[in-house]
Amino acid sequence: MPKDAVFTMKIEPELRDAFMAEAEAAHRPASQLVRELMRGFVQRQREARDYDAFLRGKVELARLSMQAGNGRSAEEVDAEFAARRAELLRAGEA
Repeated sequence: MPKDAVFTMKIEPELRDAFMAEAEAAHRPASQLVRELMRGFVQRQREARDYDAFLRGKVELARLSMQAGNGRSAEEVDAEFAARRAELLRAGEA
């Protein structure tokens, strides 16, 4: 990919000096590290947005299911899992 765009930013001199020193210690060009940081940020943002859309879809499906009468109350779920726990405890004692 051609690198013909320029990105200028202002940072504290101490941060720049520390970053440049670490880049040199890692034997890597500072520009390469900045590109990697930017790519990582872009990827994380995209993944977060995709996951948010996924969760919103799941919530919407759950709402539709509840509106259709397919849901169960918290008490029903609690009772079911209490019965499952009791059964597992009984099986473990045998």
